[in-house]
Order: sequence, then structure tokens, then C-alpha cells
Amino acid sequence: MAAERMDGFLTYMFDKGGSDLHLLSNHIPKIRKSGNLVEIEGEGVIGPDEMEGVLQSICPDEKWKQYVENFDLDFAYEITGVARFRVNYMRTVDGMAAVMRTIPTEILTMEQLKLPDTFKDVVEQGSGLILVTGPTGSGKSTTLAAMINHINETQSKHIITIEDPLEFVHPNKESIIVQREVHDHTNSFNIALKGAMRADPDIVLVGEMRDPETIGLALSCAAMGLMVFGTLHTNNAPKTIDRIIGAFPAKEQPQIRAMLASTLRTIISQLLCKTTDGKRCASHEILLFHPALPGLIREGKLSSIRGVIEAGVKQGMKTMDMDLLRLYKEGRISGEEAYMKAAEKAAFQDFLPAGYFDEK
Repeated sequence: MAAERMDGFLTYMFDKGGSDLHLLSNHIPKIRKSGNLVEIEGEGVIGPDEMEGVLQSICPDEKWKQYVENFDLDFAYEITGVARFRVNYMRTVDGMAAVMRTIPTEILTMEQLKLPDTFKDVVEQGSGLILVTGPTGSGKSTTLAAMINHINETQSKHIITIEDPLEFVHPNKESIIVQREVHDHTNSFNIALKGAMRADPDIVLVGEMRDPETIGLALSCAAMGLMVFGTLHTNNAPKTIDRIIGAFPAKEQPQIRAMLASTLRTIISQLLCKTTDGKRCASHEILLFHPALPGLIREGKLSSIRGVIEAGVKQGMKTMDMDLLRLYKEGRISGEEAYMKAAEKAAFQDFLPAGYFDEK
């Protein structure tokens, strides 16, 4: 019965067009729809004992042991005929809790996602490090899936993905795709990356570059001439580069700067914005390779990267604020949404409704 109850929550969310299910002990379950959290109709508060039963009902025994021991757990769950879901279990001051995100069964194309044409050039360059960054829930996995799918449809490559959890399942088309989930198919990102280096891949996707060893191995793969896709929870190119270098002890940083300078090809930073029709769309900052970029990385002149992006507009580069302005002028997002997501907010104040600050 508990599993049926969880499936009911998830099916309700899916049918209502929601993106996330939020479960918290001693609270009414909610779904996120068009960016807002709303209670599930007809549901009451879920007590701690009931919450434990609901969560355990869909969790494999081995993973439940991990959750009980570590208080955190990520895995994927599927309801046949409905959808796959990315599951995160946690413990809070109120007790057990979970957030479950819908993973579309269909991998959307770049065209369907309205991604810039520049993205096609990025995946066709053959080698180097390509990073897709942004906060949790910004759609990084969806964007990466579209990029891998484009390669799969147009190139004959050997692609290895290492994910935690495995979200989008890619059928082999022109390419051969080997997908591995951490804890199910390998014990860690590091072990899987070491294995990938011996498996004759053309492309490696690292679901998340979490620690120095994973980052170092990803850089080594890129230095070997592979194309390496990775993600970080950063909001722009300078912060991404700084995060990578800062993950290492000071004595190792010169070597990491040199490796990053020689392998970095692209940083795509992504945010999700509420649209004027109640949906959501992505806004991007794009840093592409430029002859000046390696020197700036080696010398630590990260503040100058913004100038590289602004000077590279004709080549397909853009800052996040440039893209937010485009979305506003196209009528896809409101002035308030553009202002809230902008880095330089003063440039967007004129787009706010009259009396906006008085109301706040």
C-alpha cells in the first residue's frame, strides 16, 4: 500500500505538469508547478512513521541501508508507462524527507529546447573539456542529454557516461553509448573514470565533478584528447574556473591551472526562468575557446574573462545578462524575472513595473 501511495503522489504530479514532488514529515505533500510549490489536493499531513513507510516502499534494500547510515541518498525510480524520477532522500529537523524530480522519458532535441546553434558547434569540436554549470534544478541534465543525443544522431563515437543517479537512458544510434550508475555499476566516479580511460572512449560524461580526484581525472581524460563533459554547481565562467582550481591544495594549483588552460573549450552556465505564459525556459552564459583564455587561466586573471565573453559575441559567446535581455525583449520573460536573475541589476531596473520597490 505504501508503494501505491508514493506512485499516486508521483502520478498526480506528472498529470498536473509538475516538475518536483516534495515530501516532509509532519507536512502536507507538495508539488512544484511553474516554479511554485502547491499542496496536493485532498492530502493531509504525513506523519513520521507513515513517511518512513512510503520512502522505504520504493527504495531497494541496499540503498535503504545507505540512507539509514548516511542520512542522504540519490537514486532513480521509474513508474512504467508514466515516467522516471530522480530521487533525493534526506533527514531534516522534522524527520525524513524527499524530493523527487520528473525525468522526461523522451530526450528532447536541441531544437525542442531552443538551445543556441552554438551548442552544435561545441559538440562537434572533437576534444577538450566542456562544462555545463548552474544551480540545482537549472536543467543541466536535460541540456547535456540533448547534446549527447545530437552526437549520437550525427557521429559515430564511443560514449561513456558516469552518473549518480542515471537519469536519461540513451539508445544506441550512430554512436555506442555505455551508461554507468555510481553504486549500481561502479563504486565511485573516480573508479569509473579510471576504467573509462582504458576503455577506448571518444567521449566521457561525468555527471558531477565533486572532488579533487574526480576533477583531476576528468582533466587527464581531456588532456589525452578525449571530449569530456562535466557539471558543477556554479553560476558563471569565472566562478567555475575558480571552483576547479580552488578544489586543490595550493601546491597543486599551478599544475591544475596549466591542465585547465590547455583543455578547457567551453563553459555553459544555465539558469531556468519563469516565462510569461507560466512555463519555464533556460537562459545561458557561453564562454568559448579564445586564444587569450589559456593565458588568463594560467595567470589567474579571471576577472578579465568577462571581457573575453563580451568581445566574442560574434563567435557565439554571451553573458547571462545579455541572454536575459534577449528573452525579455522577445516577450518570453517579464521585466521582474529578468531583474531577479540578472547579475547587474541596475541595467534591468527600467523594465520593472511602476512602484515595484514600494510594494516590496
